[in-house]
Amino acid sequence: QVQLVESGGGLVQAGGSLRLSCAASGRTFSSYAMGWFRQAPGKEREFITAIGRSSGNTYYANSVKGRFTISRDNAKNTVYLQMNNLKPEDTAVYYCAAGIPTLGPYDYWGQGTQVTVSS
Repeated sequence: QVQLVESGGGLVQAGGSLRLSCAASGRTFSSYAMGWFRQAPGKEREFITAIGRSSGNTYYANSVKGRFTISRDNAKNTVYLQMNNLKPEDTAVYYCAAGIPTLGPYDYWGQGTQVTVSS
């Protein structure tokens, strides 16, 4: 069992940056690939990025490529999402997830953190 808790969301102006964190419980964090998703009001949950168990492989959706960076610190049981050059269309609830295949399906999900980008 893995519990995930996101933090770092908030309100930021367009062009600004935020760094989200996702802290995982348990001693098996390094056994899981990690992903970030987001869901805007009235829209389906969208894949953003994923990282393999040892940070060797990363994947990004075209909508965030070049602006967002995923990383992980297995010693701290934490995965990060650095978001730069934020746009109003990035406004959403952001979720982290853990699973065995790097690109899912994911077995565990956090509760989400709100990111709002003002124009």
